[in-house]
Amino acid sequence: MSNKEILKVENIVKHYPGVLALNNVSCSFYEGEIHALLGENGAGKSTLIKILSGAIQADSGSISIGDEVFHSLSPDRAQGLGVGVIYQEFNLVPQLTVYENIFLGHEYKNGLFVNKKKMKEAADKILKSLRMDLDSSILVKDLSIAYQQIVEIAKAVSRDVRVLIMDEPTAPLTQNEVDALFDLVKHLRSKGVTIIYISHRIEELFEISDRVSVFRDGTYIDTVITKDSQRSQLIDMMVGRKLIEEFPEKKYAICDEILEVHNLNQGSRLKDINFSLCRGEILGFAGLVGAGRTELARVIFGADQYDNGELIIDNKSVEIKKTSDAIAKGVVLIPEDRKLQGLLLELSVKHNISIPNLKNISKTIFIDKKRDSQIADEYISALRIKTPNKDQIVKNLSGGNQQKVVIAKWMATNSKIMIFDEPTRGIDVGAKQEIYMLMHKLAEEGMGIIMISSEMPELLGMSDRILVMREGRIVKEFTKEEATQNKILEAAAGGGDE
Repeated sequence: MSNKEILKVENIVKHYPGVLALNNVSCSFYEGEIHALLGENGAGKSTLIKILSGAIQADSGSISIGDEVFHSLSPDRAQGLGVGVIYQEFNLVPQLTVYENIFLGHEYKNGLFVNKKKMKEAADKILKSLRMDLDSSILVKDLSIAYQQIVEIAKAVSRDVRVLIMDEPTAPLTQNEVDALFDLVKHLRSKGVTIIYISHRIEELFEISDRVSVFRDGTYIDTVITKDSQRSQLIDMMVGRKLIEEFPEKKYAICDEILEVHNLNQGSRLKDINFSLCRGEILGFAGLVGAGRTELARVIFGADQYDNGELIIDNKSVEIKKTSDAIAKGVVLIPEDRKLQGLLLELSVKHNISIPNLKNISKTIFIDKKRDSQIADEYISALRIKTPNKDQIVKNLSGGNQQKVVIAKWMATNSKIMIFDEPTRGIDVGAKQEIYMLMHKLAEEGMGIIMISSEMPELLGMSDRILVMREGRIVKEFTKEEATQNKILEAAAGGGDE
């Protein structure tokens, strides 16, 4: 890493209706460094990268790239200056090949015709320079998420990228894929590319970044050298307050079984599943990607059918063939992908909370609007959902507050078994603790909670017991006292006694 500035923003201001998204922000980025941006949802990170990429315009301030100063950028101008962005949602055409995606928008041509041979040769050369063994003639739709991400990186390299912005790049990846991505990012750094790296996973910032800039409430707080800083210091800077306990203490009562699962099978995905869940318990499910945890959650919630087996709720055998059956029995699911499966993003907070509860707030065929508003206000207050009002469109909320809306809508149904699938994915550390506190509160009120998580500290810190799944089976059970990261990973990967 050199101390040569390649990118600098000065006095950047951006307003949205009722919100000051960036408040006079100034910071700089060096050539050939991995520079992390850290902050809670709504801190201003995404707004800044959209301004850098030309997706939106700042109200005031300037951007310096190399020796040139700009007061605004268009997407084409930003790309032409060597600024590339890889968002969480990839910008790829699944039906096209790898090489066609890499050169989409700046194809090699012979007159009016695209020179596919030349494009493939150039794509192969780029992939080789990235030390990636990938056939560029494969259709993108046939690639794993990890390889699709590589295609996005190759796209940026094809445009002579100088600054590559990566927004939550490891969120959908397995640990092996994360390791491969880090190797690739470090390789780009060695070639002089500046990486602006956004992640909520503080632990990985210490592994990958050279410097960290912290934002809070639209304001730039400070930049620190990563190796000279500590996790607690970064968290304090992020949230502006000390988080006393990341995982709150919880008293776990003697088991009173609220759910029993006996001999549950579903094709090749779930095999002879047996377990019980107690009232007031947080039961963690560990396992590698594809172990069957989400499949099990969907079956219990009625989103998918099971072949045979028995579900017992409150000592009564029940049939759950569809989600409405589960909801009627008090079983609800906070899905892994809250935006796709948990929320209606274009509707308001109030309507998202109301929809599963229409029977309770309706008089004959008409909705009791007063009761509808009362319920929304009650849960916005109880869960401390940060929203200007109950009529705010859900897509405009931060990730943590969107998650709270999903929880609120199910709490309003008087549920008694709540399944959390990756409860804090894409949520910052301050909002994480609020979700943890909420889960503990629900458990202490007698709810049974199943928690699926790929974050080991979360599993160990939150669970009263941990069940490990592998290849569709439950292969190990650990009490809170027995569980360690090594034991869980060994069971998940197939080692140790079963």
